[in-house]
Amino acid sequence: MATITSLGTGSGLELESLVTKLMTAESVSLTTLQKKQATYTTKISAMGTLRSSLASLQSAASALVPSALESNTDKYASYTATLANTTVGTATASTGAVAGKYSLEVSSLAQGQRLTSSAFASSTTSITSSGGTITLDLGTLSGTTYTADSNRSYSLSLAAGATLSDLRNAINNANAGVTATIINGSGGSQLVLNGSEGTNNVIKLSSSDITGFNFNPATSGTQDWTQSQAAADAAFTLNGIAATSHSNTVTSALDGVTLNLAGTNVGAATTLTITQDLTTNSSKLLQSFVTSYNSAYATMSTLGAYNATTKVAGDLQGNSTLRFAMNQMRQAVFTTKSDNATTPYQSLSDIGVSINTSGQLSIDTTKFNKAMNADPTNVTNLIVKVGSTYNSSIDTLIGTTGSVTVATNGLNKTVKDYDSRIEKLETQLASIEKRYRSQFSALDTLVSSLSKTGDYLTSFISSLSKSSS
Repeated sequence: MATITSLGTGSGLELESLVTKLMTAESVSLTTLQKKQATYTTKISAMGTLRSSLASLQSAASALVPSALESNTDKYASYTATLANTTVGTATASTGAVAGKYSLEVSSLAQGQRLTSSAFASSTTSITSSGGTITLDLGTLSGTTYTADSNRSYSLSLAAGATLSDLRNAINNANAGVTATIINGSGGSQLVLNGSEGTNNVIKLSSSDITGFNFNPATSGTQDWTQSQAAADAAFTLNGIAATSHSNTVTSALDGVTLNLAGTNVGAATTLTITQDLTTNSSKLLQSFVTSYNSAYATMSTLGAYNATTKVAGDLQGNSTLRFAMNQMRQAVFTTKSDNATTPYQSLSDIGVSINTSGQLSIDTTKFNKAMNADPTNVTNLIVKVGSTYNSSIDTLIGTTGSVTVATNGLNKTVKDYDSRIEKLETQLASIEKRYRSQFSALDTLVSSLSKTGDYLTSFISSLSKSSS
């Protein structure tokens, strides 16, 4: 309460202390309201903790469920790919791959085109006195027909007096997929161009105003550039079926498989083995779910606990919403059954998930792997169903109309109502204190006045006595 004035200075009475004691008595109802409001505020915080733990569990449950366009196998399978002859290359596999063995024979590797310019005195020798433009095209050469790719045509602008080094820099700065280097040999400096792998990356150079740098891959005979290596595609057979690739990184021969070719093996085919693994990802995701479940259940247990020794209760001890949430989570663990009544793997307990006396789950990895290897289809279906069940169940708790949400909204409304009641009561108490201070101020003034009158009379009588004597 705000102090209006300091009472008792005139009368010498302890009026300020008296007002404080009176207001303490008057404020009992306010203190009671504030304590009640604090208990609801604590419950709101506890509901937030409950919601957070359930949301984490829901995320782990959702992770068990494939997306709309994803199959259970795509969700859980991981793949490995190996080549028996590693000098031929390496292989990797991902979603879309099909387990099996394939025969691979590589007859040639993809390579990039290499062009070498005429020799110049040095890299700083001027190659144009007036400047100009050289056009670098990339395209496909089929027989003697060159087809330029209009999306990969680069204009290299050179200033008057530009050098061989300037042309090298212009080519590299164009980021065309062509690298240019200068080799300083005994015959002078020569510019060497290296293109990307494949017959779709054939280089053509042309200029009408700078001489000495034209090259047409469709033309035979002597030109300004010497081609020391022609662009070529990789050629191979897979299970006897011929295929080519512009790159030695082959991604389109087998769905979900990437081949990284490094050598040839004509007449000595090697084996490509694709292996599917369903246990690693499924075990990891199920363990994540179990961990989240245990964390959520431990949190709920703490919120609803009561310690008989310390007589300390959890913030939601006896709360019906918490009890409902815990029952929902417990029941869904083992009551969620397989859609296939004939499989021996009907529930989580059949695939290695167990629960202890504290309500904590654990996974027997050996039992789980055995079940997955024995019946991958039904085991993955069961895991997906568990994920869907928990996702839906938790949504009924923390969704827009969920019980935790409704309970939290109710608590927030109660706290808001207490705010209004407390504000009203504080206004009343301020008015009461103001009245007390007004009354005691009048008393202070009166007593002070009477004291002064008494002092005057005492002094007057004393003076009369002195006059008489």
